Parts: sequence; structure tokens; C-alpha cells
Amino acid sequence: MGIFSRFKDIVNSNINAILDKAEDPEKMLRLMVQEMEDTLIELKSNCASLMAEGIRKEKKLDEVKKAYDRWENRAMLAISKGREDLAREALVEKKNTETEAAKIMEELKDNMAAVEEAKNEIATLEKKLKETNDKLRTLKEKKERAEMERKANEAMRKKTQDHFDAMEEKIDRMTSWNDLSREEKSAEEKFRDLENSDEIDKELEELKKKIGK
Repeated sequence: MGIFSRFKDIVNSNINAILDKAEDPEKMLRLMVQEMEDTLIELKSNCASLMAEGIRKEKKLDEVKKAYDRWENRAMLAISKGREDLAREALVEKKNTETEAAKIMEELKDNMAAVEEAKNEIATLEKKLKETNDKLRTLKEKKERAEMERKANEAMRKKTQDHFDAMEEKIDRMTSWNDLSREEKSAEEKFRDLENSDEIDKELEELKKKIGK
């Protein structure tokens, strides 16, 4: 079963209230649009049938009017020929066509009212359909913006993380370089100490020679 059971349900529906209760508003709007479009097709088909019926009745009325004139002319002809009996029959037929014409005119009046009502219903539903489509488009645009923002935030987080990783790697390289530098400096100091020790030993020997030891 659809969302709406009849045309009035669609027209009188509160779209916002329906969406507030929907688990998936976008899906609900799509279903509403589909039902409205299907109903609109039915309304237009019905209106077209009514208009076609009106055209047929107008043609029938035109035929009846011609028959009315024809029987009147025949009545006059019969009188002119002295055939009052035929004139009377012609007048009876003329009266019948007059009654039929009045009936058709009444039917045409009802038909025109039905066509007007159908056109009004079509216009009302088209307005409601546009309103629903606008809501659907707005919802989709909102969803697309949210998705774009999500992707932008995700890209920003990735960029920030990449920058942080690069900085961390740079700090690690600097720390390693400093450690290596400290090791090289310690080795240099050791050799310097050895060199200084040799010089001190030489000076010590020279002092020993001077004092005769």
C-alpha cells in the first residue's frame, strides 16, 4: 500500500510531519514524489477523457440542432403540401430533438464543471509535487554538502597527520645525527687525550735528562 490512499490525502498531507517520523527522509521523499507523479498521470488521463467526452457531446449537440432544423423544415413542407398529418409527426420529432438537445446541454455543463475540477486538481498536485521535489533537492544538496565537508575534514586531518609524521621523522633524524655527532666528538677527545699524553711523556723525559735521572 502506498503512502497516500487518495488525492485528498496528498493535498492535505503535511510533508514536514511525515519526514519527522521517517527513518530515511530522502527515501520517504522519493516515495512521495513517485506516488504524486503516478497520481498526476491518472488525473491528467482522467481530465483528457473528460475533455474528449465533452468534444463528443458538442458534436452530438450540433447533430441534434441540425435535426431540429430539419424536422422544422419538414413540418413546414408538409403543411405547404397539405399534409397536416406529416406536419404533426415532424413537429413531434422536432420536440424530441429539442428535449434531447436540452439533455445534452445539461450533460455538457456537468462535463465542463468536471473538466474544470480536474484541471484544478492537476494544478494543485503539480504545486504539491514541486514543493516535495524542492524539499528532496534541498535534502540532497544538504547531504552532498555534508559529504563534501566530511571529505574536506578527512583530507585536512590526513594533511595534518602527514605533516606531523614528517616533523616527527625530521626530529628523529636530527636526534640520530646529534647522537652520532656526540659519538664522533667523544672519539676525537680520546685521541686528543692520547696525543696530549705523548707530549707530556716527552716533556717528562726531557725533565729527567735535565736533572740527571
